[in-house]
Amino acid sequence: MDLALQLARASIGVSDPNPRVGCVLLGAGRRVIGRGHTQAAGSAHAEVMALRDAAAQGESTRGAIAVVTLEPCAHHGRTPPCCDALVAAGIARVVYAVEDPNPVGGGGAQRLRDAGIEVVSGAGAEASRELNIGFFSRMQRGRPWLRLKVAVSLDGRSALANGRSQWITGPLARADGHAWRKRAGAVLTGVGTISDDDPRLDVRLVDTAVQPLRVVVDSRLAIDPAARILDAPGEALVYTAQPDPLRAAELRARHVAIEAVPGPNGKVDLAAMLDDLGGRGINELHVEAGHKLNGSFIREGLVDEYLVYVAPKLLGLGRELATFGPLESLTDGVQLRFVDVTPIGDDLRILARPAG
Repeated sequence: MDLALQLARASIGVSDPNPRVGCVLLGAGRRVIGRGHTQAAGSAHAEVMALRDAAAQGESTRGAIAVVTLEPCAHHGRTPPCCDALVAAGIARVVYAVEDPNPVGGGGAQRLRDAGIEVVSGAGAEASRELNIGFFSRMQRGRPWLRLKVAVSLDGRSALANGRSQWITGPLARADGHAWRKRAGAVLTGVGTISDDDPRLDVRLVDTAVQPLRVVVDSRLAIDPAARILDAPGEALVYTAQPDPLRAAELRARHVAIEAVPGPNGKVDLAAMLDDLGGRGINELHVEAGHKLNGSFIREGLVDEYLVYVAPKLLGLGRELATFGPLESLTDGVQLRFVDVTPIGDDLRILARPAG
């Protein structure tokens, strides 16, 4: 299962919106005879890739064991059901980590049992779920897993008072941040950050096969059509509340998609935006925004995970990680739990989630 999970990680930046899955086939004497991971959407899933690998090596799969990180699917989407491929290959036993949360795709384990195949589950469940946390979020809640990324100084400043923030952290932390961008189906920021920094928000510092969708929250549709975030490669999507017809036409001329999701006070309805992104097949949403938009996500309880890089420096007066409050009591604060704390070069990477 550890090998299967390792293979599944190779699907990061490749398989979305499908889950990241790895499969290992074991022949006589538990010898590895095939391995594979999920390819791009519409292409082969992990089980089929492993079966192809075994065939390419001249190995028979009759009576073999399949170890897979997610319950084999039972539905016919853009590809045939994986459980049918395992049955046809003569697999005798299937070991999978965690059940498929897709209400359409589930039921594969029962299909396998009905075909006389022994089925075992549970090993590697937590690791597989973590690897596919966005897929589980979209299947079970209808919206992506929202990861809020920010780089701050030791005294909690995300930018100087004049808005300058490049660079608070070092090159290793910045490259690590691009690896997290690669995980996401979409990277989001606000129009204020575009005005201040004109970021590209693409994946450059690590290799990737696909650029994530770049999303802008822009209530008044004030974005400059020449903003770098709208440049190819990859696609851009702007959410607005008060679309200006002339600006909308300029943006559409650049092949930028525009979606109106008006909420209270003339702002973008952030919850409705997340539902829309879920409908577009976005599993993980990586947010790199300014303190105001960060505060809005936090106030509305929409942040699932905080990815915070802390630099060993003090910046004094400046912009905070997020603007919200003031609170009346310490107990009113957002209670978090640390999931991981890791040094990255001279900086510290903290992964935290809401308590409970």
